[in-house]
Amino acid sequence: MLETEQFIGILNEHKRLLYKVTYSYCRNLDDRKDLEQEIIIQLWKSFKNYKQEFKLSTWIYKIALNVAISHYRRDVKRKETNEPYDDAVFQISEEENCTEEDIYKTQLLYKFINKLDELNKAIIILYLEDKSYKEISEIIGLTETNVGTKINRIKRKLKESISLLND
Repeated sequence: MLETEQFIGILNEHKRLLYKVTYSYCRNLDDRKDLEQEIIIQLWKSFKNYKQEFKLSTWIYKIALNVAISHYRRDVKRKETNEPYDDAVFQISEEENCTEEDIYKTQLLYKFINKLDELNKAIIILYLEDKSYKEISEIIGLTETNVGTKINRIKRKLKESISLLND
């Protein structure tokens, strides 16, 4: 019973991490809930194998991203219909008391992120979570240098996309 309570505590502590991963890979609310359940099930199955030498959030990210990428690959085949971003952004804005400009910027960022390939999407999600290059490299399985290069390229693409919108 203690293991179950500990697991639930870990899920509660990292619920924003799970939300960000699920939102980045699914726009439809029902699909996000399905993905979140898949991630939780995989975390539970893997919980007994967690090694204390690794940071818990790194371990959770690695599992969550692997499940999300597999889920995304299955969904590509059935071509999920696009749902407006407003619902999720509204949830974020309620939690963080955002201005309309912040909401608009968040919408743009999510639209940009959703256009990225699976690897770059995972990298930028981790970067936006303030993970170090070292942590990102451990989760993704790339060198720190490669992670830094990819992050700089993603930032450059984002700046180019934003400047095109402002023109």
